[in-house]
Amino acid sequence: MKRSIILLGIAVTMLLLVCCALPAQASDCTLGVFGNANEDDTINMQDVTYTELIILEYRDETELADAKYDSKINMQDVTQIELVILGKEKELTIVDMNDRTVTVNKPIEKLVVTHREQYEQLRSIKAPKDLIITAERQILTMDEYVAYFAEYQDLPSIGSCSNPDLEVILEMHPDVVLMGSYGQDSPQHSAAIGVFESAGIPAIYTHETEMNFVENIRLLGYIFGRQDEAGEYLNWREDLLNSIEDVVADIPEEDRPKVYVEWWQEYATKDEASTRIAAMGGRCIFGGDVLGVVDAEEVAEQDPDIIVIIGGGGSGYTTDDVTELKDAREELMSRPELQNVAAVNTGRVYVMSVYATGTGPCHGGRDFVQEAYFAKWFNPDRFADLNPQAVHQEYLTEFQGLNWDLSEHGVYVYHPEEHPDGN
Repeated sequence: MKRSIILLGIAVTMLLLVCCALPAQASDCTLGVFGNANEDDTINMQDVTYTELIILEYRDETELADAKYDSKINMQDVTQIELVILGKEKELTIVDMNDRTVTVNKPIEKLVVTHREQYEQLRSIKAPKDLIITAERQILTMDEYVAYFAEYQDLPSIGSCSNPDLEVILEMHPDVVLMGSYGQDSPQHSAAIGVFESAGIPAIYTHETEMNFVENIRLLGYIFGRQDEAGEYLNWREDLLNSIEDVVADIPEEDRPKVYVEWWQEYATKDEASTRIAAMGGRCIFGGDVLGVVDAEEVAEQDPDIIVIIGGGGSGYTTDDVTELKDAREELMSRPELQNVAAVNTGRVYVMSVYATGTGPCHGGRDFVQEAYFAKWFNPDRFADLNPQAVHQEYLTEFQGLNWDLSEHGVYVYHPEEHPDGN
């Protein structure tokens, strides 16, 4: 009888272990950190249990279960996973955004950053500013970036992201170099990676695109011990975008306004990946597939209900003067070929600073500012409670740590009635 009870207890325990380590529900991305045994988007006690079941041969091996990255799965991997959960690991092996496997020693104390988007992302997860020991050329030379990244202006320049100054970087003796996606397959980057590897300096590719932004931020959180902060930022961003998407999903196609976005130059436009017209409740007059210069008469013939002009190299955080955006609107509205277009006749022509889109310093993930404004402009009645300026302000205050009052300073959008002061 006693033996039966013991066997029953063992069976129940194993059943509980199996249930606790069931394959994770499908997530948007797999966290590329060795130790993520069940290959979901986080590392927690489920990964400990999952690895133990692999050792007991109750689960098939997964690549990321090899937390020690030594081609063996054993109790050392369980210990490593527990250390990662506690934030006390001495080393961490990851798969970067260029599908390279890289091991870094922890803690990281000296970091070289090679692209401006990474500065903004590291701010978003509240990585300590003092980690960063170099500045990318553009944040030291372009007025907009000088203002936005003021705290890095005294750091030595490492040149451009596409061709970083290897001599300067080696002299700094960094623990890690963050490489940007721009130029990642170029001869210059290949040479740089070879130099860093020879010097024993881990180089990690991180970047931001629509498809891997969440994965990228989560990965940065683990690399720099800011998992909770990364989660807080991503949850805030996801809540905002989901709230927009929920409303847009209920807008019938016939109720969506026809939209034309002119990007930076006369009759140049971009596709859905950049404009996000359809995602924000509009109908692109070119179906979202056109990228480049289009025919003026075709724009007039399509008769858009709304026109958005993206431009304003002299706008953004460094000015309070709306003249450039105002002039851009007046120029478009005066074009003879557009005089019978609905957007011109109703005045639904808006101008947005390029610095409020997914370019400029916004590469670090501020695309949602553009999307919030578009949603509001396209369907104002359905988004009566959405305040894009408040969204932008909360991001700058809570996730960038900037003491900027958008109601008092800066030029980001323009419309003579809705945004006469540029914000």
